Amino acid sequence: MYEFLKEFHSGWAYIALVLLVVAVVNALMGMFSKKEFTARDRKIAIFGLIGTHTQLLIGLILYFVSPLGFASLGQMSDKALRLTSLEHPLINIIAITLITIGWSKHKKLTTSESKFKTFSIFYGLGLLLILSRIPWSMWL
Repeated sequence: MYEFLKEFHSGWAYIALVLLVVAVVNALMGMFSKKEFTARDRKIAIFGLIGTHTQLLIGLILYFVSPLGFASLGQMSDKALRLTSLEHPLINIIAITLITIGWSKHKKLTTSESKFKTFSIFYGLGLLLILSRIPWSMWL
């Protein structure tokens, strides 16, 4: 079970990152080109949201069954264990919270420019945080 979850979490991460990058790039292009916010733009953003939320759910389950997650939380002197047991989950929860806030805020906005700007900021910050805490040595 653990091995399957670990592989699924790693594999889904590629999908979630691609969806999130596409959403950020789309928002930036929409903001700079001053185009109209359409249903297509909304779908791109929701796919980024769904991808990251799915990754979060898989990661939370993995966190509690993995020997590198909750079980090793007390071993903060080891950099690799600190990354997998504290930094990676905490920062990614913050990142996905920012992405969710961006999704929620866009619904209240009326102009296309403000919607694209909101997605650019919140999804972009979420993407940067996620990229900063990926355990690259374990992933590649």
